[in-house]
Amino acid sequence: MLSVDEALARVLAAVTPLAGESMPLAAASGRVLQAPVTASHSQPPFDASAMDGYAVRAEDVVPGTPLRLVGTAQAGQRFSGMVNPGQCVRIFTGAPLPIGTDSVVIQEEATADGNAISFAKAIPPGHFVRRRGSVFAEGATLLPAGLPLTPARLALAAAANRAEVTVTRRPRIAILSSGDELVRPGTPLGPDQIVSANNYGLAALFAGAGAGAEIVDLGIVADDLPALVDTLAAALDSGIDMLVTSGGASVGNRDFTQEALKALGVGLDFWQIALRPGKPMMFGKSGETLVFGLPGNPVSALVTATVFGLPALRRLNGQSDTAGLRLTLPLAAALPPNGERQHFLRGVFEPAPGGTRIMPLAETDSGHIASLAAADALIVQPEHDPGQPAGSMVDVIPLQLWA
Repeated sequence: MLSVDEALARVLAAVTPLAGESMPLAAASGRVLQAPVTASHSQPPFDASAMDGYAVRAEDVVPGTPLRLVGTAQAGQRFSGMVNPGQCVRIFTGAPLPIGTDSVVIQEEATADGNAISFAKAIPPGHFVRRRGSVFAEGATLLPAGLPLTPARLALAAAANRAEVTVTRRPRIAILSSGDELVRPGTPLGPDQIVSANNYGLAALFAGAGAGAEIVDLGIVADDLPALVDTLAAALDSGIDMLVTSGGASVGNRDFTQEALKALGVGLDFWQIALRPGKPMMFGKSGETLVFGLPGNPVSALVTATVFGLPALRRLNGQSDTAGLRLTLPLAAALPPNGERQHFLRGVFEPAPGGTRIMPLAETDSGHIASLAAADALIVQPEHDPGQPAGSMVDVIPLQLWA
């Protein structure tokens, strides 16, 4: 069996980032930059007041010696004259600093007697002044390619006066579940039937990650080789970027996924990895379409999609970071020894003095979706780990940051 690290390296090596498109800034939330954002001007474009108060020459501010008020400056309407020694200007946050001044005294430290303004204490030059270009300078690269556009990054691009950005187009991912026993949620259950959950969990996982994939739900296909081949062929012909199946990935008499993929000419790179849960996972390509054959058990499907599918999606999007957020936290309880497969255990965060620790959940069954829904994170336990006492530091994948 392949190790998790080797399998992930093969997956990422097979991915070609998608093409880019120009998009209005207002529609680009969550999309991944394919071209850097540069500043078209300096910000602030002028020396500006950081507070409400009085614009002054710092050398003129002497306690007990009033200055004469000669005008007002506010955001969008500067004081147009020259401020001479012994004078000051009422100024508001964001207003350009008047010519002749170099500092601002906040209004709480000033006393007005008509046009005579006195100050409580001396100030240094540059006091409460935002210097021109202190946020960014004209021509500077503000956001490199490969970054997802978070709210703060969108605001920065807008501040740089960019109405459009070049981003990676949204990936299209088709998701299919196979199995005679599966029915859609809301369907009355017959004998030997179970409700299909994987399409919904996987769709939410991939749609919420990074740029948010466009999901094509192929529904449920029975354990019938011709029907499975027909459905998969239509999906592959539709121009999708990733095909994700769940179920039928093992070698039972009714497990047809691998056979169907091979019949369609999909080049399978590997099948079975040293991973728990999720050993019988397949990966391959059909042209440029990535193909993941995930196990049918819901925990196995979501864990393998997290470990392999999300990094592949990030690479498709052109993200510079394909791994996503990883944490190192102390264990709240001991971990037992591990065998030959890397184990991704469910865990919950617990507050602890000085920070947070991770409590392993005892449930490890690959069909126990309730325990995964209760978990905050996956604890990564290496293969052949001898076990770890409480307090040991472990690698953690936060699950609430899937989206």
